[in-house]
Amino acid sequence: MSWVLFFDGDCAFCSASVRRAFKFDKHRRLRYSPLQGKLAAEKGFSAYADKADGTMVVMRESDGKVFLRSDAAIEIARALGGGWRIFSLAVLIPRFIRDGVYRWISRHRFWFSSKGDFCALPDPEMEKLILE
Repeated sequence: MSWVLFFDGDCAFCSASVRRAFKFDKHRRLRYSPLQGKLAAEKGFSAYADKADGTMVVMRESDGKVFLRSDAAIEIARALGGGWRIFSLAVLIPRFIRDGVYRWISRHRFWFSSKGDFCALPDPEMEKLILE
């Protein structure tokens, strides 16, 4: 099974998060596509790249199911497998709380990215998994 992780390609914090997911995805289950790209536009996900309250979108390819905000983060944990699955237990936290935390991080992501080295180029192996 594979998943496509749509992320804000204009956000250094989001790009760093994608590189982190790639690093931990030992089975290469995830593919990546910027929300500003062609595939996101075809799927109707471009609107989620909103600067004020952007979100990542995860689409499970086996059934086309779409996950947003904290549900997307939980689905990424499932995709990574192994010890990461423990984060799937976050589904027990009410969505309004999970999504509230997610939205707070999302609104402040540009501030977070200004505090560190988030602009590194992707690994050449990762570039093969980036879909436009």
